[in-house]
Amino acid sequence: MKKIVSVLFLFICCRAIAADAALYAVARGAAPVLNTPALSSVFGGANGTTLKIDRCGQVRELEFVALPGSVFTILSRMPDGKNTVFRVTTDEYPMPADSALYVDSRFVDIHELEPPPRVRTLPSQTAIIAALKASVGAPYVWGGNIQGGVGTLIGLFYGGNMSVKDKNQLTLAGLDCSGLLYQATGGWTPRNTSQLVTFGKAVPVAGKTLEEIAVGLEPLDLIVWNGHVIIVLDRETTIESRLECGKKGNVGVVTTSLRKRLAEILRTRRPVDSWSTVGKQRDVFVVRRWFAP
Repeated sequence: MKKIVSVLFLFICCRAIAADAALYAVARGAAPVLNTPALSSVFGGANGTTLKIDRCGQVRELEFVALPGSVFTILSRMPDGKNTVFRVTTDEYPMPADSALYVDSRFVDIHELEPPPRVRTLPSQTAIIAALKASVGAPYVWGGNIQGGVGTLIGLFYGGNMSVKDKNQLTLAGLDCSGLLYQATGGWTPRNTSQLVTFGKAVPVAGKTLEEIAVGLEPLDLIVWNGHVIIVLDRETTIESRLECGKKGNVGVVTTSLRKRLAEILRTRRPVDSWSTVGKQRDVFVVRRWFAP
């Protein structure tokens, strides 16, 4: 009897240890990552035809779209209707300690052993610039970093016939400001402006005039602050994805004369050489050089 009890105790302990052991997930394709576990209320809704959006047409619950091969650590799992949602963390998208990320279990494969990180290869400067130019005209999508959208969302959350326009919106087809750069670099660059403000090395701009700043910029330099990033496309042009509520299509990916865009920025912000990690940085911007030809 004692032997049976001992074996049973050992079995229970092993099960408890296994339950506490970390599990990992790997995105098998493009996988939307949200800041809420209620994915079915965001995608599809009660009738399987709607997308939860704000007055600007944006899904504020969307944080980013993980690329195939992205690795997550699973913290917990919870039901979402008939499906399961994982609460996760990932090195590809750091979050504050009081925040959380969630991914639908149908977008990932489960692993007991920690998988290797997603393979990242930086494209050439020519390829990155070509990809940026090819994105002009793409709609602005909060959290979006795949111009063509996530097609698998249709089969998982939606039903019925829909127009191309509706399908594009329902599949998150479009780019936000850092998502534009993320897509063009194949997910090589950081996904958030909070990381981009310290990415690469600083370009000295403090105290300089518009023209002094302009002549010192090189292709792929980033004009950035916590909340928005503008990419120097060439010595005369910038490119960015802009959200402007009230304007047709909310703008999206556009190019602008470098000096014109700098003039607009300098009306409300001043250039500084580094982004302070102490306190809130308001009304300033930095320039970061991250690409070395």
